[in-house]
This record gives sequence, structure tokens and C-alpha cells, in this order.
Amino acid sequence: MDIRIIKSTTPSQKYRPKDSELGFGKYTTDYMFLMNYERKKGWHDARIVPYEPLKLDPAAMVLHYNQQVFEGLKAYSLADGGIGLFRPNKNIERMNRSARRMVMPELDSEVFLQAIKELVLLEREWLPTSAGTSLYIRPTMIATEPGIGIRPSEEYLFYMILCSVGAYYPEGFNPTKIYVSNMYVRSAKHAVGNVKTSGNYGPTLLVSQEAFMKGYTQVLWLDAEELKYVEEVGTSNVFFFINGELVTPPLNGSILPGITRDSVLRIVKHWGLTISERLISIEEVADACRSGDLEEMFATGTAAVISPVGQICYKGEDFLIADGKTGKLSQRLYDEITGIQYGLKDDPFGWRVRIA
Repeated sequence: MDIRIIKSTTPSQKYRPKDSELGFGKYTTDYMFLMNYERKKGWHDARIVPYEPLKLDPAAMVLHYNQQVFEGLKAYSLADGGIGLFRPNKNIERMNRSARRMVMPELDSEVFLQAIKELVLLEREWLPTSAGTSLYIRPTMIATEPGIGIRPSEEYLFYMILCSVGAYYPEGFNPTKIYVSNMYVRSAKHAVGNVKTSGNYGPTLLVSQEAFMKGYTQVLWLDAEELKYVEEVGTSNVFFFINGELVTPPLNGSILPGITRDSVLRIVKHWGLTISERLISIEEVADACRSGDLEEMFATGTAAVISPVGQICYKGEDFLIADGKTGKLSQRLYDEITGIQYGLKDDPFGWRVRIA
């Protein structure tokens, strides 16, 4: 598909931060990608335009019925001066799975990847080069047809924006503190917890805010049926290293299948370590903390990559993990994944995609 590029006729007024000033999601770049869909025409009018507000009818169906899916991936400044992506096809596959679940049109994977490449290359001056920084890519699809009445829209907008980013958490790679919710749940089996749609996130804000006010970074969610089994952290999948075994909850329909999660599983198996995808109760985690059998706990996700957990709070009791320090396995995995992403290590899996 041909992608039109409409250049701005005026100088950018956006502030371009220094790498040392970067947080996460605060600094969007000068351009954005847009493409429209109509049931009779399919996807059409692919274009890159100056960043601007979207114009939506007040009755646009996304605003009323949450027909929306999105993704998150990054572009990296490689050690040799090039630009790379990390497993972008997995993000494209997941977005199309999300779209199918939300009764939205799928995207051609080659067009999707082409759009990512052209937008990133146009905005390459926004790509930071310091260690731990990247250009975050946020593809989004929304239902734009005006209509009051619950049914799938016949019109959609796919758009993509970029943000120059640094560390996701203020702690950086230092261990975080996690609050376990045993009252509210994030999702349930057979719902949409396994797809990336905005409706999964709004309901978590109440507990997340309460946890933050108590001094915790994130919330660990339990299953909806029994409030017994660990599922995921609000923005990440979760792993426990217990007596030499790395344990993560299985993908049972309510957990988002993370690309970083999959990468950890592949790497650990490649290293020959013991790993299990199985149900793990919060009581098992608490008991392992008390006995000292829980050697490490960490979360995984595109934004933070590997986020070691140094403390969890369950039913008012705080448990210290690994003396509140970053564990050896967490550090090793972080170094391995980021080393592949930034071109500092060999890539035995073929995950790094060079675009410049």
C-alpha cells in the first residue's frame, strides 16, 4: 500500500527533551500515521500527517461501546548506529487477535509493519540514544461510525503515534513494591482480559490509585472466581523463582499474552532452566516468602522489560523478597533482552528487526 506523507509547512513547536528528562509517555513526536476503514471499501487512505487532535462525532461508537484495541512496542537505537524493532510481528498478530475479539477489522501485517517503519524513519531525530531509552510506538484502532445502539461499527480509524521514552517506573530497574488486590478483580475467564482493549484498564484505576497512595507501585491481580490464584500485574505478566523453578501463571483466557513474557519463556528454556506455566495461589507465594523459598519475583512487559519486585503486600502483611534487591535471574534476563533489543548481544532467536 502506498503511504502518503504530508509534511508540515511550519516549524515544529514541540519541545524535544534531553534523554535525561525522559519519563514515559509525555513527549509525542511531530507526525502520526492514519488509515481509514469502511465496510464497503476496506482499509484505505494510508497517510502520515503532522500530529494533531482527532476529530470525532460525539456519537462515535468508540465513545459509547468501547470498540477499541491498541498495542505497544518500541524502536531502539542500535549499538552500531542503526534502528531496530523487537519482535514487531508478535505485536501485529496480537492486535489482530484483539480486533477479532472486539469485532473489528484486521490489518494486513505487511502494511502494518510498513507503516511502523516509515513513521519511525521519518521521526528518527526523536529516537533517543542513551541506555534504557527508546521510541515507544502506540498503534490504536477505534470505531468512528456515529451511532447510538449496540452493534459493531462499520467505520474505523487506525492511527499510530510515537513517544520518546525513558524508564517506565520512577524506580528504573530497581525493585518495585506491589499491592495484592483481594477485593477487586481485573478480568475473568471468557471475558477480554486476554486482549489489549482499553476497557481492561479503566476499572483497575481505583485500586491502582489506592495502592499508589499507600506507597506501592503496582497491583497484583487475582482470579475472578476464587480470588485465590495469581494472574498478572496491572501492566505486566508476573514470574516467581521458587526453589530453582521459574513459575508463571498459564494463559487461561483472562491474562494478556505478553511478548516479553513469551521472550522470557523462550530464553529460559534456551538456557536449560526449569520453568512451569501453572496455577500459583497467592497463599503459595506468601508461604514461599515466609520460608525464604521465593528467591525472586519479577514482572515483564514492553514498557519496563523486566521489573524486579522487592516487596508485596497481601492482607495487610508486607513480604520482603530477595532482601528487597534485584535478583540474579532478573538481572540476567534484563541484560539478555535489552542486549538483543539494542544490538549489544547476538540474537539467536531472530527477534531483532533492523529498519535502518
